[in-house]
Amino acid sequence: MLALTRTAGAHRRLRGAALAATIGLAITPGWASAQIRSPERFQRLAREMYEELIEINTSHSVGNTTTAAEAMRARLLAAGFLPEDVVVMGPREDRGNLVARLRGRSTGLKPILLLSHLDVVEADPADWTLPPFELIERDGTFYGRGTSDDKDETALHVATLIRLKEEGYVPERDIIVAATAGEEGGGFNGVRWLLENHRELIDAAFALNEGGGGLLDEQGKRIANTVQASEKKSQNFQVEVTNPGGHSSRPRPDNAISELAQALTGIAAHQFPVRLNEVTREYLRRSVDIEAPEIGAAMRALLANERDERAIAVLARDPRLNSILRTTCVATMLEGGHATNALPQRARATVNCRMLPDEDPAFVLRSLQQAAAKAPTARVTTGNSARNTPPSALVPEVLAPVERITEQLWPGVPVVPVMSTGATDGASLRTAGIPTYGISGLFYGETFSHGMNERIPVNSFYEGQEFLYRLAKAMTSGAQP
Repeated sequence: MLALTRTAGAHRRLRGAALAATIGLAITPGWASAQIRSPERFQRLAREMYEELIEINTSHSVGNTTTAAEAMRARLLAAGFLPEDVVVMGPREDRGNLVARLRGRSTGLKPILLLSHLDVVEADPADWTLPPFELIERDGTFYGRGTSDDKDETALHVATLIRLKEEGYVPERDIIVAATAGEEGGGFNGVRWLLENHRELIDAAFALNEGGGGLLDEQGKRIANTVQASEKKSQNFQVEVTNPGGHSSRPRPDNAISELAQALTGIAAHQFPVRLNEVTREYLRRSVDIEAPEIGAAMRALLANERDERAIAVLARDPRLNSILRTTCVATMLEGGHATNALPQRARATVNCRMLPDEDPAFVLRSLQQAAAKAPTARVTTGNSARNTPPSALVPEVLAPVERITEQLWPGVPVVPVMSTGATDGASLRTAGIPTYGISGLFYGETFSHGMNERIPVNSFYEGQEFLYRLAKAMTSGAQP
């Protein structure tokens, strides 16, 4: 997923909640209380499917999401789902998407969609100290590629659907589970493909996706249960300098590499204006009391005055907080020159911008051009403009049951809306008019979701299972779960 979307894990962090990065995350004794666990047979089912998914390589280079999708389809069919309600489809044999439906009463209410993705980023066993495509349980922690991004949610969504089916639960609206391909890249995206070719299969009143979840501090204490309701959009820009070049023994004052460096220095120094939206305002409002005093005071000041330069300066010292306040752009790739003894004829850089959901790409382009103006021959260009991704409204229909169930399971833990600075499949759904919320109930610290020894706490997996089960019932019955 998203560098930041759970995919990078950073969307799960709040300033002042330092995240554990050690093997064997500390778990406080009270966490294993029985009331937060689903019945044991459904725990076993969820773990079996989790292990099955982890052991199927679904990376882009050699993996196959169809195999994983078919494995979950077999589980659902064995639980009594009709074949027409559990389909696997995609444009390629190795890029299948699973879509399953638990049918409800004919109330006229649109379904809810539980979305996850089956594909994972690459994992070279030589780079890991544990086998990446095995589910390893050690010292209260699950390890394996996809344990947090995003096969935990796939296993829990499917387990929830099976549990509801076996209990004879008939919802007031259909519940759809989709587990898709291509979220991590590779030229094909399963959610967009389904929207373009089979929207009726996943069309919903709203979707629950990755991107949010519980935050832990270094001692394993719960800090907040986050709901991702917005995310930035990504767009790359090219900065290029060219000239005739020549022999390196006769340097020119307009050296392409030197001029490119000047342009990038100007871009690095440029700060886009601070702009808050519904989601980031609510994030600040709900975070002031769980932050360090200086940060909380700056948040209050910024809420009162969006142009408070002192408050902005305090918050901007934290790169993560700075990134939710404004559009950010940073150089990520460089190339230039053609021989060690020749003056460069071309030097080029890629600048990756993470823009606020409603930021105008043309404004960003003009800003970069102005910032690079100290290098007069530098050209700043871009390709297609990223589309706006409107935030999903913070409506009681979604927040109220999340807050109620969070209080039931983890009394005193606040629910905090967040805007991801990375990207998830939620952007495609929001653009298509389907409000999407990153909600999981999975509490953990650093997961190394795109790195070595990806992990989550074992107990967080089982607690998340019970949270999602209760939430699915609450959102489809209108009654207390």
